[in-house]
Amino acid sequence: MSEEAILLGLGLTVALAVGCQVLASRLRVPALILLLPAGFTAGALTDDIHPDLLLGPAFSPLVSLSVAIILYDAGLGLDLRHLKGATRSVVVRLMVLGVVLTWGTVVGTGPALFGVPVAVASMIGVILVVSGPTVVGPLLEHVRPSGGVRRVLMWEGSLIDPVGGILGAVVFHSIVSGGLRSGHFRLGEFFAGVTLGLVGGAVGAALLWFALRRLRLGETLGTLAQLATVVAVAAGCDMAYDDTGLIAAIVTGLTVANLPGLDMPARRPFFETLVQLIIGLLFISISATVTPKSVVPVLLPALALVALLVLVVRPLVALLSTVRTELLAGERAFVGWMAPRGIVAASTATTFSASLTTAGLRGAGKILPVTFLVIVGTVLVYALTAGPFARRLGVSRPARARPLLVGGDPWVVDLARALRDAGADVLMWAGGARERERIEAAGIELVAGELMATATDPRARLEGVTSVFLLTADDDFNALASIVMEDSVEGPVFRVGPPPDSEGVVAPYTAGRTLFGGRLVRHAVADRHERGARFHVQPVSAPRPPGYDALFVVRRDGALEPVTEAAPLAGAAPEDTVVLLGPAPPPG
Repeated sequence: MSEEAILLGLGLTVALAVGCQVLASRLRVPALILLLPAGFTAGALTDDIHPDLLLGPAFSPLVSLSVAIILYDAGLGLDLRHLKGATRSVVVRLMVLGVVLTWGTVVGTGPALFGVPVAVASMIGVILVVSGPTVVGPLLEHVRPSGGVRRVLMWEGSLIDPVGGILGAVVFHSIVSGGLRSGHFRLGEFFAGVTLGLVGGAVGAALLWFALRRLRLGETLGTLAQLATVVAVAAGCDMAYDDTGLIAAIVTGLTVANLPGLDMPARRPFFETLVQLIIGLLFISISATVTPKSVVPVLLPALALVALLVLVVRPLVALLSTVRTELLAGERAFVGWMAPRGIVAASTATTFSASLTTAGLRGAGKILPVTFLVIVGTVLVYALTAGPFARRLGVSRPARARPLLVGGDPWVVDLARALRDAGADVLMWAGGARERERIEAAGIELVAGELMATATDPRARLEGVTSVFLLTADDDFNALASIVMEDSVEGPVFRVGPPPDSEGVVAPYTAGRTLFGGRLVRHAVADRHERGARFHVQPVSAPRPPGYDALFVVRRDGALEPVTEAAPLAGAAPEDTVVLLGPAPPPG
């Protein structure tokens, strides 16, 4: 390819990867629904984005290292404190039974469905045992199931990917060394590969511990150290044995995320942005390698395989894995309705299909199109049905906002009441005993100290909270907590503004999201409330009384939006609800 063609291909790939994700966010659908057909269509219409032509032999190693970065980021989000009791037992059963039943089903039906030898069916089966956080995570964010179900599915998806990658490498080498016959599974090679990955993960964790704890690298250098360590360790392991770098990557992330006293610098937004970009690029590139000519002959058999995996295999795996556990019936059923295939299946299919086709194995050319169709089919099925299914089973969280208000002054408690009256599911936390008594007397749900400790842990995620509002009388606390909690909450973190003449050490100089604008700072709201001003809830369509200031809007779909200088009360629909602060009554 000419230099101009390569530049065009690279630019088009990036544009499609980012454009699909932007459009998906606007449509409120998982990005994979758009990425897969966009890459497939672009690959069918032009050769400009074909990765084999753009990157040549470097494509497969780049895919492997990119997936390692994705799994490292997934490992950073796994908290070992949540892998206990029912969660641990269910995750282990799901992985073991999922591998055995999925692999066995494809091996048993693959030769009849696709007309391939057992060796090829075995390769397809082991590729399809994986799921992965790249597809499970976005679907769970879209559905918002209960915390227990979310933890089970995220742990399963994160751990099964590297295990499936190792299984694929072992099966591949077993087939090749067996003279391209049905071959035999080399159990020793599997455990050797797992051991190599674990050792690589330990080395990666040790290097990061030294860089971040001993050298005390700052945010920029610390982030670069993470990226360099993951890539180097994954590459070294893959050089020794295929796909062991995936285990090394997730073990590295899991270890450093759970080491006590290790300050992880800025996992987000850098890694979050990088991972999103990598996911888009990989799905566009891999989808572009699948041609319509290769898809048509296996289309109907692949749809039959999707139906078998979705309607029979996964429900059976979930039923056997969750029996006699603490999960409720609806939660068990939802676990049985969530097993989409993702980027690891696509990457391993790309690598092994090309190698086995080059080696002359009959039917190896069907591995990639079958895998592509199963990925598309499972993602579409679960993306379109998981939300209604979760609501029918009663495992999804309420659609309404669930804000956490931090502070216990009288005006804060009254504001919480008003937000509750407007339809929000309000939580509160306060440090003082008197403030906590005031919150409980108001009938507002008071969260435990453990939840607040989790919220201020940069390595943890605060489940179920859609936004945080820091409203204490300590402006410096509000400013510092808004920075620390930013990465621990699914939604935004706001603080009430400090007085203009504040003598705080931090608050006057710290940027961030500030509530209500420059006029309604903390002491102004507190003074007005103390002099008799009250909060008022009414429809946006109702005329606003004179002297009332808008503080919050509760949208028709349940979303809670505060009024700020950057986002004034504009664009509110007549069906929305507004929370107002009335004027203080005149003296006398």
